[in-house]
Amino acid sequence: MSPGPRVSEHVSTASTEYGTVLLDERTGHYWQLTPSASFVMARLQEGDGVEEAVAALTHTYDVDEETARRDTLALIDRLRSLGVVTP
Repeated sequence: MSPGPRVSEHVSTASTEYGTVLLDERTGHYWQLTPSASFVMARLQEGDGVEEAVAALTHTYDVDEETARRDTLALIDRLRSLGVVTP
């Protein structure tokens, strides 16, 4: 199992009833993650790799493995491109 990305040191997180909010303290930009994206990020932060997060996502939500993997990788790529997470 390869570890997932980690939230960058300059990013604060807060859980809400609608998902997770990420705040980049350097820029003031923030993002609201959906509940399923919040679920994936929590799994990755707990040390799961992408495959483990995908398996947990398919077990918890009504989503097939291919869609779960594609969406998980897209989420990680987008957050990396924004500097919100590090490898």
